[in-house]
Amino acid sequence: MSNEIIKEQLNDDLGAVLADVDALMRATASLGGEKVSEARARAEESLRALRARMAEGKAALRLKARNAAKATDAYVHDNTWEAMGVAGGIGLVIGVLIARR
Repeated sequence: MSNEIIKEQLNDDLGAVLADVDALMRATASLGGEKVSEARARAEESLRALRARMAEGKAALRLKARNAAKATDAYVHDNTWEAMGVAGGIGLVIGVLIARR
């Protein structure tokens, strides 16, 4: 697995945890007590900070993907025949593999 895929899966998992914690916070909103209120305030601040970091990570990931797409586009435009040859070769290999089945 590449680092980007692992980062994306981790980001998805963190999003699920955030949603669960958010639901737990709403479910316990009616509970009283000073300690519960303090714990809830700390958890809310942690959630805000984590959401901000996740948003930054997503923005960075989008920027990297956009830059990679631009670089690929520029390469294909600069090396059209080589790109067509590679695509044709890949298509040929896939065709041969499919034909064997």
